[in-house]
Amino acid sequence: MSNVNIKRLVENIRSGTNSYTPLVELVVNGIQAVEQRGAGDGLVEIDVLRNGQPDLTDRLEEVDGFVVKDNGVGFTKRNRDAFDTLYTDLKAADGGKGFGRFTCLKYFERVKVKSTFAEDGSFFDRSFRMGLGNEIVVDEKVAASDATDTGSEVEISGIKSVKFPDKGLDVISRVVVERLLPYFVDKERVCPRIVIRDHRSTTPIALNDYLARENTQIVELAVENPTFSFPSTDGDRTFHVRVFKFFAPRASKSKVALVAHRREVTENPLQTYIPEFAEEFFEPSPDQGDAKGRNFVIKAYVFGDYLNENVSLERGEFRFQSDSDLLNGISQTQIEQRAAEIAQSAVGAEISERRLRKGARIAEYVETQAPWHRVLSKEVDFSGLPMTPSHQEIEIFLQKKKYEREVSTRTRVSAILNADEGDDLGDQINSVIASISETSKSDLIHYVSMRRCVLDLFGKALELGPDGKYRSEGEVHDIIFPRRADSDGLDYNDHNLWMLDERLNFASYVISDKPTEASSLDRTDVTVFNRPVVFRAENEPSNPVTIFEFKKPQRDDFVNPSSKEDPVNQIVRYVNLIRNGKVRNSKGREIRVSATTPFYGYIVCDLTPKVNEWLEFEQNFTPMADAMGWFDWRKNIHLYIEVISWDKLLHDAEMRNKVFFHKLGID
Repeated sequence: MSNVNIKRLVENIRSGTNSYTPLVELVVNGIQAVEQRGAGDGLVEIDVLRNGQPDLTDRLEEVDGFVVKDNGVGFTKRNRDAFDTLYTDLKAADGGKGFGRFTCLKYFERVKVKSTFAEDGSFFDRSFRMGLGNEIVVDEKVAASDATDTGSEVEISGIKSVKFPDKGLDVISRVVVERLLPYFVDKERVCPRIVIRDHRSTTPIALNDYLARENTQIVELAVENPTFSFPSTDGDRTFHVRVFKFFAPRASKSKVALVAHRREVTENPLQTYIPEFAEEFFEPSPDQGDAKGRNFVIKAYVFGDYLNENVSLERGEFRFQSDSDLLNGISQTQIEQRAAEIAQSAVGAEISERRLRKGARIAEYVETQAPWHRVLSKEVDFSGLPMTPSHQEIEIFLQKKKYEREVSTRTRVSAILNADEGDDLGDQINSVIASISETSKSDLIHYVSMRRCVLDLFGKALELGPDGKYRSEGEVHDIIFPRRADSDGLDYNDHNLWMLDERLNFASYVISDKPTEASSLDRTDVTVFNRPVVFRAENEPSNPVTIFEFKKPQRDDFVNPSSKEDPVNQIVRYVNLIRNGKVRNSKGREIRVSATTPFYGYIVCDLTPKVNEWLEFEQNFTPMADAMGWFDWRKNIHLYIEVISWDKLLHDAEMRNKVFFHKLGID
């Protein structure tokens, strides 16, 4: 008589089990009962119990439970008492934990047992239920039997809370075969015949036939080196891998399974370790070649005493850690990684082909989309990327590698600076400088490539829109420099002032389309207090001030006598405001100028006939040699002013960068 808080015990079952676990447990118990009897005609039968209305799609009712029958030794007094004992050691020699039967109550409401056993030459029937209170065996009945053979029948029914994951008999069969494959392929112990059926089918499925020659749904693959070892806290531990093809995978994935005492305990996708296992494989027909064939997946089973010794009570996980294990010395990830490499060797040609395709995909992206990664892409290992990586995944991967390399370089620089001078110091410095140079080249290539994109966008912005109208000056303005922004809140990388003048990349003060204290009505589009790169002083009177004014493509009404938007007058007026100390930046700082501070003014607009006439005869400007702009010098206020077309702006920017684009092959 037992006294166990069964409900509490079942509630505490957490590790790695699922609704297939009780079925596998019962089948294994049936196999062991047959082995205990020693009969040569062992048989284990699985009946699928269903309940509810048939589904409209597959016409199948939901699975409610199973009945597992065997012609084994039956529930003798010894076996019955072991069933009634928590953590019994009856099957310890075969890896039994004395706990597996409780997983039945984890997923099913009812567990019923009927058995015929022999004692002193006579047969007896025993039946009982598995209790839900404090007694494991309840409602037990034992009586003499008219049977002439022994065996057992265990029913689990009334599935709890969630539906059983599968309904089709073929799918259920396949899952059970995968979980119990070590029994089917054990060359030292013959597995009894195992069949599965339900009331809808008169023809049972024999699970052993999955490996029969005439069926060949599962085929073992030969591997050259199936054994590997790892050092652990108690010495080297050896593992053995067997690799199988599973045909007709039905959306399954290639996996690596860890086995304890001939039962699969855990499984994980092989693509976790080798991404090229992400898709199914294909085996052409011997007669019809690629025109016809079968898909298959790979499953690698790992065996070893280390696994047998460390499996959990519920057989759903292991007692060692997943990623790193300081206590035991060997982790699950280590074992699975090595097993994945062995599985790879079994289908090496296809894996190599997939890696070539991935490499070509990466090379195409780098060549056409990210040339700044050319050098880095030739040096890094892409094996960790998915089999068909997206452009985003490639870019993120390369950026991560670039960052890791930069961190490594900074670490090396720090080590050199802190180390005593040695004979190899020069070599170390040269090595670090070479690394820095390669990083700098990549950054420069990236920068130039982005310029190509900016110019393409800018050219598009100058075209007529779908409505037959040109973009506003605001749209083209924002490509060059965001409106309503100044340099105090904008990084130099966020503007494209280089399109107008390369020196403007180093501007120390910028206001864009923001009214100032003294000129709320005059809002030049971009004002730059320029600091030439050869100087380091900020806001110095000797540094030039550059002012730009943008006008909408094809707009020329600003030259009308009644217009209040004369850009030349606006720039002249703004120069005078700055010279008189009436313009401050957004934080109220004065823009420091002197009588000799140079000013540059640029007006960007389309040079229509009306604008050209206005510049020549009213503003007295001089035409440029290329006839795409005009210039003037206002000596009294030290202002040089140009009026250029949008096309000239684009053309000149492209010409300045053309040699770089050509070198990168992006012109």
